[in-house]
Amino acid sequence: MGWFRGTRVPQVVAVLGPHGDTAVGAAALLSPGRVLTCAHVVNEALGRPPLSGTRPAQEVLQVGFARRTVRVKAQIEVWVPPRHSSAAWQGDLCVLLLSEPAPASAAPVVWTEMAEGQSLRAWHGCGDPITFADTSLKLLDGHVGYLDGPLSGAAIGPGFSGGPLWTDTGNSASGIVVGQLGQPTAPAHPGQTLRRTWALSWQAVREQLYAAGAEEVVAECSTVRPAPQDDPVTAELRDLLRSLLPEPTARAEHARRLADELGLAAPGDGSAPTVEELTDVLLTRRRALPTLSESLLTAGPYGARPERLTALLGTGRAVDAAGLLSRGEHASLVRQLELVVLADPTLPARAAQEALRYTSLPAALCTARLPPGALEQVVADLEEYQDGGSVPAGTPRVPALVHLVEFIAAAADGPLGEGLGRWSERVCTRLGVHPAARDQRRTDAAHWAGARKAPVTRLLARLTRSEPEGEGAEATARYRCRLWQQHADGSVRRLETAAGDAPLSPEQIGALIREGAERSGDGRPAVEIEVDREGLQLPVDEWDAGRSIEYVPSIPLGASFQLTLRCPEMSRRVPRREVEHRRRWGDGHGRVLVIDPSCADSRQVAALLNSSHRDVNHVVLHGPPALRAQLLDLCLALGVPVVLWDREAEDHDHAHRLDPLAPTGRLQELPHRLLMFRGASLPDSAARPSLVWEDLAWQDRTGGDHEPRLTDPDATRPLSDEGARSS
Repeated sequence: MGWFRGTRVPQVVAVLGPHGDTAVGAAALLSPGRVLTCAHVVNEALGRPPLSGTRPAQEVLQVGFARRTVRVKAQIEVWVPPRHSSAAWQGDLCVLLLSEPAPASAAPVVWTEMAEGQSLRAWHGCGDPITFADTSLKLLDGHVGYLDGPLSGAAIGPGFSGGPLWTDTGNSASGIVVGQLGQPTAPAHPGQTLRRTWALSWQAVREQLYAAGAEEVVAECSTVRPAPQDDPVTAELRDLLRSLLPEPTARAEHARRLADELGLAAPGDGSAPTVEELTDVLLTRRRALPTLSESLLTAGPYGARPERLTALLGTGRAVDAAGLLSRGEHASLVRQLELVVLADPTLPARAAQEALRYTSLPAALCTARLPPGALEQVVADLEEYQDGGSVPAGTPRVPALVHLVEFIAAAADGPLGEGLGRWSERVCTRLGVHPAARDQRRTDAAHWAGARKAPVTRLLARLTRSEPEGEGAEATARYRCRLWQQHADGSVRRLETAAGDAPLSPEQIGALIREGAERSGDGRPAVEIEVDREGLQLPVDEWDAGRSIEYVPSIPLGASFQLTLRCPEMSRRVPRREVEHRRRWGDGHGRVLVIDPSCADSRQVAALLNSSHRDVNHVVLHGPPALRAQLLDLCLALGVPVVLWDREAEDHDHAHRLDPLAPTGRLQELPHRLLMFRGASLPDSAARPSLVWEDLAWQDRTGGDHEPRLTDPDATRPLSDEGARSS
């Protein structure tokens, strides 16, 4: 065994028997939703003959976690039946799909290649620590590895099948236990094969899953490959460690600290690991390298100056297992962010949208509220990025994660904000980030936190038609949706969403707009939907907005927000439309024209709007649908900024259905009256009012262009919507 050795008992996964009381075998957690075991273990769990090759039907079995205190139902997803031979059968794999995610305490297995000479450890499916059995790989024959255990301690036997074979550091597994050689008539019988078992290597598992068409399952698995002997990163890392820790005493001190952090055992005889052993741990153990660098910086007489660690940290960026944060830094950050999310689940996403405008954000930060369960994945995703800001020459860039933490700390205030600030300082010191670079981000964060109380007054949703889903009468309309916020200070910002640019159904659009409004702070912004001419007839106000609170039913968008329509397409078709639009708005007071039976056709209405009603900025359309569609185009082309109509009206006799919302009342109160009308009449009213409302606030920022010109407060030049993010 090497200097480092795993001490903690891994989270053993049990496959439970027909009555759900005992473990008939073990399994390996591949991902939060999948486990891998042997097909013969599943057969036993279902009460079938162990070597039955036929795939079970839709049977459900139970998988146990945390020594069977947590039980989750599972069904077969991938079936590779056992194929019997004279000594060791082949195949024998089964991937189970869990009905709910595995407990957070259960970490997926990290796989590595199986190789002859490995020292391995297995546990019985029951998970009791005392059941561990040590063995070593004597022969790797193609798919099958043959293992011999010592004649002392526990032996691998029934109940071990399907479980991982852990390497001696406890960091990874190189295969799974399959069976024990012991048939008296076999070429290798018990008298010749004391404690001989066989296993499937990870290489074999991977190949057989690929052959079974389970590429998606393999893609989810975590793996670590042993570095080749001539690997330049390995060689450079060893040279750096020899330079930083030339003395065995110092190397032993830091190695013991590292082992404690990683949950590994260290000998008590005062010996030190070799540079090669320490390098292997840094290459394969998650967060080992930053944890060692933290120790090198803080460990008393054996400490090092931050600048001496620059080369080590630079090399660490090429090590997949390294990560940005040490074990302690990561645990501290997650604990503090959990408190942030508990107090305000919208804060991390709002801070990320401002701090990391030009970074591709994790999906969980593109929603209104960050689920606590998504925190660790968000942290892991952001560890890979640096921010785009400037730094003093010759100094490391500021990590995106640190930049985000500064913004969250500025908005959190109090002890929680102070704790996050101290965390940021410690991490920046270890990484060698220049204090001036960190302080610049802190100043920006303080400015944002002080100004962020300016509420979002409106949300603009731009809908673009996409190909429908399905065929014929069953086809479902699909749209792409982009969102912008307008703040009370007049600034306009693009909102990134988890949906990206994917085509969405009306229900998904409704939920996306609701989430965008929720991300806008404590108030309830007005919502403007930008559509093309055909989209003016869409019942957007009736689209279901979904729900974000348990026990509260979902309601339509039009009953949730002040919702109006706008159609910039008309400005592109009619060159002088914007000039007329500004003139008609005038002082913003309402001058109304009601289209009643006295208005015979579009020519007569055009004559009115160009003569006696040239200053009209508000038209109420009545009449049959075909005439209304013509007059709507006419009004918009002539620059009328406010048009109200009933989508369901059949003729002028239905005009009275709009009376409850006082269609000719005070103009500036019309959107609010419409919200009240939609809410009070849900779902009984026969009227389905639509309102085009195109005021000058958005128009001043679009300049008549199809794309809003969004302004970056840190620059004087306009940005396209592709480069801007919201706060």
